[in-house]
Amino acid sequence: MKVLNKLLVISALAGTLVTGSFAAETKSKFVAISKGVKSIDMDLNGEKFTLMRIQKAGNKISELYETTHRGAPQPMILEKGVETVGELEFIEYMKKAQKDETIAIVDSRKPGWYERLRVPGAINVPFTNFDSKEDAIEAMEDDLGVVENDGKLDFTKAKTIVAYCNGYWCGQTPGMVKNAEFSLLKMGYPAEKIKYYRGGMQAWTSLGFTVSGTGK
Repeated sequence: MKVLNKLLVISALAGTLVTGSFAAETKSKFVAISKGVKSIDMDLNGEKFTLMRIQKAGNKISELYETTHRGAPQPMILEKGVETVGELEFIEYMKKAQKDETIAIVDSRKPGWYERLRVPGAINVPFTNFDSKEDAIEAMEDDLGVVENDGKLDFTKAKTIVAYCNGYWCGQTPGMVKNAEFSLLKMGYPAEKIKYYRGGMQAWTSLGFTVSGTGK
């Protein structure tokens, strides 16, 4: 009986702790990015913006990403050495990229999607560039710090790429990274310099983060 009473007391205390924690969370005065952080002022690639989550109660995800009838989920790890990151890690790279030109926040979707809705400050390097060798090299030279010398690619100053596309199911970033005929990895890009934000725009908008674009 004593053991049973102790278990009941412990269970009751656990319930109180869980309830108290949840209550504290729901009483927060704002929708947080992380604990105690409501917003972050940024200036990335010439675009000034305040990164935050939409504070309006009842806000809904963009209709561009509200349906679940999508393709099969992409693997969590694209390739050995390629790191998969979540929102907080992605934001840390955004913060660093403001002053560190060796970091590139990359939207790998086609230009039309990039114009409609995107992460503020991201540059557009469409995955379709990696369907041909010439376009792949041009994209890497123009935006990613790769240099071609005597027909050979020099990755010494290649940028750390933090890339995203439409969402967990989207194959555009995986295509650019490994699946396209002249993908980054196939061309010799260092795997450790590639970061994959797997959640992409679907995760970003589901959390109500600041976006740029026409929205149409």
